[in-house]
Amino acid sequence: MDVEEVEEQQDAGPKFDADLLRMYYARLFPYEQMCKWLAYQPHGDASTPVGTGSTLAKRELSLTLADDVYIRYQCFGDAKAMKELMTKRQPHKIDIGAVFNASPKDHLSIKNFRPEERELVFDIDLSDYDDVRTCCQGATVCRKCWQYMTCACRVCESSLREDFGFEHIMWVYSGRRGVHCWVGDAESRKLTNEARLAIIKYFSVVGGNENSAKKTDLQAPLHPSLERAYKLLEPLFIKHVIPEDGQKLLASPEHWSKLLATLPEDIADQIAKHWARAGDASTPAQKWDALKGLCASPDRGSSAKKQKRAQVDELWKYEVVFTHCYPRLDENVSKHRNHLLKSPFAAHPKTGRVCVPFDAKQCAAFDPTAVVTLKDLAKQIDASTEDVPDLEKTDLKHAVRFFEKSFIDPLLKSLHKGQRDEKEQQAAMVGDF
Repeated sequence: MDVEEVEEQQDAGPKFDADLLRMYYARLFPYEQMCKWLAYQPHGDASTPVGTGSTLAKRELSLTLADDVYIRYQCFGDAKAMKELMTKRQPHKIDIGAVFNASPKDHLSIKNFRPEERELVFDIDLSDYDDVRTCCQGATVCRKCWQYMTCACRVCESSLREDFGFEHIMWVYSGRRGVHCWVGDAESRKLTNEARLAIIKYFSVVGGNENSAKKTDLQAPLHPSLERAYKLLEPLFIKHVIPEDGQKLLASPEHWSKLLATLPEDIADQIAKHWARAGDASTPAQKWDALKGLCASPDRGSSAKKQKRAQVDELWKYEVVFTHCYPRLDENVSKHRNHLLKSPFAAHPKTGRVCVPFDAKQCAAFDPTAVVTLKDLAKQIDASTEDVPDLEKTDLKHAVRFFEKSFIDPLLKSLHKGQRDEKEQQAAMVGDF
């Protein structure tokens, strides 16, 4: 029995239906905050009302309605119009697309209708780790395999900030089996398709499929970003992948046999016999240390016989850790400006869970199976006797506040600073004349 079946038995009744959607769009969906984000209006700019702007008006939303009715090129100019659209359509799914050079509703009448900007986005699904995770498969998720998302967040956050200089990064739980990453820096939104593809290739370390014997193709010396990634990932590999209470990679012969198969046959046989002995009491962590001890560059001055018996290549430990823990990104989602991606705060129709932003630094403690559902929200509103806005009666308020404080506010302040700096530079240039 999977996690979702257990949940359904414990809490009978639908977590996603027309009545719950009607309640959610009418009383809880954070329209003001979403429009503040999508408008990219500098903080402190009083020239237009908050939540409006040409960027917002030219942004495409697509909606999936009941019975899989799909409509594209939806748009709105402010939070009020967005609420009117959602309460009228009550979409089962909301996807956010690009900012175009004209209003999306006019796409048929514009001769050169094209996307002009869009956040750099990543989509990471746990089903892409099915060849290495042992606790779940497919769309099923538990806290054990969620730690693969912790690994992905750590590496992507580090690289996006340190290698590319991006600052405004939002992570969102997809509502079922993965995470989405939105990079909102002005530079990221202007990236061409070619630049987006180059970035996704930068993260392309793990390849192949479940039938591939080798999932990585590393070359020495490693790029500094991969050295950094290994330092981030190895502790997580030891904590979550190899032990009995994790993915069990070095906890039983059934699982470690696959790992030993990546070693030279004579070495693998020797280790397997040693670990199978009744007296062996080494822990998974000790087994990993022993395997790492085999990783060294062969002695170039040794005899041909010794060369044949040389230790495992020094890249082997990197290949193992990266095969299990390095981010597996969906290239197609990231490489085009006009690709659509599920909106934050949409609700997943299979689970009823809301797609909430979360703190990447706290990803390891995040529990995807405990994320609030539409049914939870309805119960919380009904149970509250406080005279406060409906959002304040629910657990969703925490995700909305986090969205505001950690992503929207810093982003808009940086836009305001950039606008102010630009004006000062222009004034200085005028003064020079």
